[in-house]
Amino acid sequence: MIAKLDAASRATLSATLPDWTLVEGRDAIQREFRFRDFSEAWGFMARVALLAEKHDHHPEWSNVWNRVEILLSTHDAGGLSARDVALAQAIDALV
Repeated sequence: MIAKLDAASRATLSATLPDWTLVEGRDAIQREFRFRDFSEAWGFMARVALLAEKHDHHPEWSNVWNRVEILLSTHDAGGLSARDVALAQAIDALV
C-alpha cells in the first residue's frame, strides 16, 4: 500500500513545488503549462508520458491548443503521496 503524505511533507509542498497548487475538495496537486502553440504543448505531453511510464505513475491531464493542465493524486493511497511529488518534480525539470 502506498502511504499518503504526512503533515510535515505537506507543509513543505509550497517550497518544494512552488508552481503547483492544492486542488480544493480533492487531495491532489495541479499545474497549468502554457506553450507557444499546439505542437509545442503536444511535444511536452509526449515527454511527460515517457516520464509517467518511467515513474509508473500516470497523471490526469487535459490539453487545449497551447495549454496543458496536469493533476496528480495517487489513487492507491487515496490522495497525495510521495509518488505525486516525485513526478511533479520530474515534470518541472522538463520546462
